[in-house]
Order: sequence, then C-alpha cells, then structure tokens
Amino acid sequence: FLGLYKVVADKTPYVSIEEIARKFSIGPTRFGHPCFYSAKDIKLANFTIKHGEQITFNSVEEVNGTMAVNCVVVRNNQSHSFTLPLSQDGEFYECEDDQIYTIKEIAEWKIPKCRNRIVKLSNTLHMWDSSSPLPENFDGCLILMPVYEVQAVMKFRKDIVHILSDLDVEVKDITDCYDIGSFLQPLSLEDVFERTSKEFPVVAEIMEGPSGSQKPYNLLSTGKEIVIYKKYQAARVLASEMRSDSSKKHFLIPMSYKGKFKRRPREFPTAYDLEIARSEKEQLHVVATKAFVSPHKELFSVSVGDQFLVQQCQTREVLYEGRKKLIDVLACEQILSDSYKKVFLPMYMEGGFVEVIHDKKQYHLSEICKEFHLPFNVKVSVRDLSIEEDVLAAAPGLQFEEEITDSYLLISSASSPVESWEIPVYRLNMLVHLLSKDVQTVVPPVTRTTVEEVSKEEYYMLRRYENLTLHPPPRPPKKPT
Repeated sequence: FLGLYKVVADKTPYVSIEEIARKFSIGPTRFGHPCFYSAKDIKLANFTIKHGEQITFNSVEEVNGTMAVNCVVVRNNQSHSFTLPLSQDGEFYECEDDQIYTIKEIAEWKIPKCRNRIVKLSNTLHMWDSSSPLPENFDGCLILMPVYEVQAVMKFRKDIVHILSDLDVEVKDITDCYDIGSFLQPLSLEDVFERTSKEFPVVAEIMEGPSGSQKPYNLLSTGKEIVIYKKYQAARVLASEMRSDSSKKHFLIPMSYKGKFKRRPREFPTAYDLEIARSEKEQLHVVATKAFVSPHKELFSVSVGDQFLVQQCQTREVLYEGRKKLIDVLACEQILSDSYKKVFLPMYMEGGFVEVIHDKKQYHLSEICKEFHLPFNVKVSVRDLSIEEDVLAAAPGLQFEEEITDSYLLISSASSPVESWEIPVYRLNMLVHLLSKDVQTVVPPVTRTTVEEVSKEEYYMLRRYENLTLHPPPRPPKKPT
C-alpha cells in the first residue's frame, strides 16, 4: 500500500527501560533508534538527564554483566552518550517524530509490540486514485492494528507458504528428526548482500520475482536461474523532470550513461542561492525576474530585467534604525548598455533570478558532476544508443538534484549470460535460494546501462536520509535582526 505517513506519538507512558526495549525494535538501522523523554530528572553517576529532554535509544547490550541500553542526549549541539540499565524505572513518553514513513517501515520498526499505532497521512506526496482504500481528500488519522503471518518453506517444495498467525493449529517441533539442509533457504537481496565478497559469484534460483516490465525486472521471473557475480556500492545521480505539475517523473542515472546533455537555465529565488551556485570555473550571469526595493540606501534596488554578473559574498556596513550594522551582501556587476556598475545585494533579499547560459558544450554525466554544483538543469542532446528506449531523451528537461551512493548486485542469466545487469538491493522485492552449481565464467559479461525510474515514495526515501553535508546551510533571515 503506497503513501507516506507521520507517526503520532503514543500518549501512554512506559514504566521502565525494560518495557521500552521489549516492545520496540532497537537496532543498527536509522529506523531502530526510538526517542523518549522522562517525566522526571534521572541522575546518573556523572550526568543528569533533565525531564522532558529527548533520549535516543541506539542499541541494547550487556555492560558489566547487566543488560543496558546505549543512549544519547544532544545538549547545546553536543552529544552525550551514556547507558541506562533495563531495570531503570520511571515514567517515559514517546517523543514526537517529524519524519515520514512508508507503511512497510512503520510495520517493521514503528509499531510497539502489544500496542496499536496511530498514523497521519502526509499530503506531501499523496495522490488519490480509484484503487486507494482511503476516501478521496482523506487527511485524518488511521489506527494500524498489525496482522502477522508466518512464511514457511516445505520440504522438497520451492514455493513459499503463508500461514496466518491466528490459524488454530497444533505445532510440534520435529527439528531433531530432520536434516535442515533438505529445506530450501529463501534469501532476500539484503540477505545476499550481507554475504562476504569472497562468497561470490554464486548461482541462485528465483523463488519470488519482482514486478515490472522494464529490463532487467521482466527477466527475473520465478523459477529462473541467475548468476550473482558481486556486490558493491555504486554512484547514481538522482534527477527529476523539470515540470510544474504533480506527474513529473524521477530517475536514478548511472555514471555509465552514454548520452550527452546540454545545459538549461537554472532559477534562483534569493541572492543567497546565487552565492551557493557560483563557481570558480565561470562567472554566473543572471537576469532578475522580480523587483526588490532595498531598505538600505547603501545597497542596490533591483528592477525586473536587470542583468548581473555574480562575484562574491562580502560584509558591508549599513545604517539600520539609526545605527551602523554589518550585514552579509553579494557583490555583483550590473550589466549596463555600454559599461558595468559595481552593486551590492543584501544576502537575505527575496527576489528571483534566471541564469543566462553562454555555454553551448555537450557534457557527459560524469563531467557535469565533476565541474558543476548540483542541483543543475540539463536536457538530453544525444540519447544513449545502448539503451533500447532512453526514457531521459523524452523529458523536456531534467534537474540533477544530487549524487547518491546505493547498494547493487551484478547479475546475469545463468542459461544465456550474454549481458549483465545491476539490480538495486533495497528497492527490489525478490526472494532467491542459492544453488550448489559451479559458475561457468567468473568474469561477468558486458554490463548494460539501466536508467531506473523511481516512484514518488522511493524518491522521497532516497532524499530523506542523504548526508546533510550535501545540502546548503539554511537560508539567512529575510531581513536583518
């Protein structure tokens, strides 16, 4: 079920650290770090946790013979690590969570055992259609009550059996009577990726294949045998169509993409964005699309149509409410009919600028990532002829948003290994079991380029946890304080 949801904090308190550890999934992933606050101060040997202060639970382990939770409190931008024993009593409440999750993530990580979970639909990406179980324009809360099932494999059978957990059956443990090796072991792509590199290449049979008509997904049908050559991290550029409507598509483009791109003008809402975008390689030339009246006579007032060459950020002294004050400004050269004029724009100004492009060169993807700051606007000028249908060539324009690193497996067909494909580990639902066959050739065949179209949910998840150092710092206030 698609959609993104916010988790509503549970108002019922937890009475001990042991109860939290028992009911919540605390683990190494970013989902497994629940946050709570204590209704009262907690005094430790050399640290006091203040009431109401957010405590992040990171892992559970044994410390000096006692089971405890490793915790972190951030105070004055400094992290303080400590442990709380499971025996610690108190009154603990769940903190508000501003993240957005898929139903799958909530079911696996965010529903405490023996409790329900209230979630609120995020309107950020919700697109209603006739297949949605929710009523049109729904923006209320849902109570999630998980229904569990057991997935099992039967001896000598390759399909997976789904058994409801409320089925009234008698179960008898006969483990000691049977050879566990006679049962197939279903593995997800994540399970395969966790194996050591020296265990590859391996031959695997697909037990449950993914859905999708695009290659290579349409080749991965149930019962087919594949060779998995290796696992690795690979770079991709996350790109979106330059369209204002909600139907714009999102893509992950590999560095092996052989097409070429021409630049398209970028738009900048503030002078601060101009400072972020400028580079040493070329001077940024922009046209103002919005007027701005400066509150300081020392700084420039902008009219629609004014053209500027962006230079650098400086500090200037201005008169503000009768007192002199230093503020950040952007030094530019205004282009006049026959000369240039040095002007200063306040960094906080909310205006509007469009880039003027003089560069007619065609670029490969790797050249753009190396020479320019992202985000960056382009259009495909030469399509990649190695791809049967280059979906990027049909786009009116693309914005390269950021470069990401993701996990992939390199695979090919076992019966006719004429080409190999990179498949994403965390975005492809697929089950395989490993075969004891020898791999005929250790060297993979030529790798085909795949431009991966991602859904809005997948796009959001890719951007949601990217390294924050890749993003610009927050914009300055609109007016000096």
